[in-house]
Amino acid sequence: MDSPVVLAVDAGTTGVRALAVDERASVVDVAYRELTQHFPRPGWVEHEPAEIWSLVRSTLGEVGARLGTGGRRPVAIGVTNQRETVVAWDRRDGRPRHRAIVWQDRRTAEACRRLEEAGLRPLIRRRTGLVPDPYFSATKMQWLLEHGVAADEDLALGTVDAWVVWNLTGGSAGGVLATDVTNASRTMLFDIRERRWSDELADLFSVPLRSLPDVRPSAGEFGRVPAEGVDGRGLLGELPIAAVVGDQHAALFGQACFERGATKVTFGTGTFVLMQAGPTCPEPVEGLVTTLGWDLGALGGPSYALEGSVFVSGAGIQWLRDGLGIIARADELEALACAVESSEGVVVVPAFSGLGSPVWDPTARGTVTGLSRGTGRPHLARAMVEAMALQARDVLDAMRATGIAPTEVRVDGGAAVMDLLLQLLADQSRLVIHRPDTVETTAVGAATMAGFGCGLWHSTDEVSALWRRESTFSPGGATDEADRLHASWQRSVARSRDWVSAD
Repeated sequence: MDSPVVLAVDAGTTGVRALAVDERASVVDVAYRELTQHFPRPGWVEHEPAEIWSLVRSTLGEVGARLGTGGRRPVAIGVTNQRETVVAWDRRDGRPRHRAIVWQDRRTAEACRRLEEAGLRPLIRRRTGLVPDPYFSATKMQWLLEHGVAADEDLALGTVDAWVVWNLTGGSAGGVLATDVTNASRTMLFDIRERRWSDELADLFSVPLRSLPDVRPSAGEFGRVPAEGVDGRGLLGELPIAAVVGDQHAALFGQACFERGATKVTFGTGTFVLMQAGPTCPEPVEGLVTTLGWDLGALGGPSYALEGSVFVSGAGIQWLRDGLGIIARADELEALACAVESSEGVVVVPAFSGLGSPVWDPTARGTVTGLSRGTGRPHLARAMVEAMALQARDVLDAMRATGIAPTEVRVDGGAAVMDLLLQLLADQSRLVIHRPDTVETTAVGAATMAGFGCGLWHSTDEVSALWRRESTFSPGGATDEADRLHASWQRSVARSRDWVSAD
């Protein structure tokens, strides 16, 4: 009783989660709410910022109330979030000025094509580590400013973490407008070597610097919940926000990937592969982006990562469930996929939002190839699981060319519960795959970083000792068989490309 716990808020793409971890980084409480997805036009994806904040309040309030009843003492909050999604709001009254434009949204594909044609890719690559793609935030902000959002002195433009922190610290009554380096590094406006907003890029995208949040290290106090708390009755009042970190970076931290070359794969809405690159910003690598892994400030300084971002994995499972009715629940996928020994030549390329790493093609679209009269539900299910493993292999193959090749992989995210997926990934990558005792590593990573930021843990060695392995998957089967499946996958990827116009 009265033992310290650290809270985390994970404002993700499909839902908001709040959880609490104890001194061993074990999850002691959790609450979750689904977030409504809006698709106003083909290729457009939006969220309601007010709903995001409402779900943060309700989930955090639910966990906080139970902790109080159980005698546990929260000492800090960590905030993690879907990264490139853009929120525009009014600092006077706190009202959103537009729906949030989600990272999956492709409406700015034509703007990105113009950047490429103007020869601006090298500049963007050099300053930000990124590539011109609708995935990132700058063209979303530019679109908002060109379509009715006024660039006045009261405008705030930020990623979801900035919106959550501003509201958690008081909103229009004194809220803190701040983000961290990991989220800033995903905007295409942030110089990752100088670790500051780039005047040159802000001018390029016509984004007023005064509207952007203050950029801070990931660990350290961002502000405090006001005395009235998250519920107006003092719940969690005065609690410090001790870490803010993008979701994939939080997972890298939660997976204790502190050594150069340490790699994690998160199977969430998309698949995100991050490899620890150390304290020096690496040179650009074809097919990958360079990003800040985190900045621990006075507690450890900056760390960089190489990343490959795949836009659809868990979202493909949702499509099988909601779009095709092949499964009724996501947890039915593995059993159905295991009902056949192979997909019998069926390949699903889930390029519903274009292709990310390593090809970066916003004009690609989803395809299913290799269908025959004997194709059934199990073959499509297995092909979707294979696609998740094959996409991750493509990114890991690109990482092998960096000179910091991964030696093993730690996995997390909802789909990481599937043994079939992890064995396929081991077979395809020829790497050992480790699954920890909790696959909700994003929220746990944010909580442990907040605990680190408030002094509950004092070194990354202490945090590393908290990581616990649940299962290990070693490469098996014939290498040529794995390569044949991969070759079939690559032929299908080629057919999915250049499918639609960029405009």
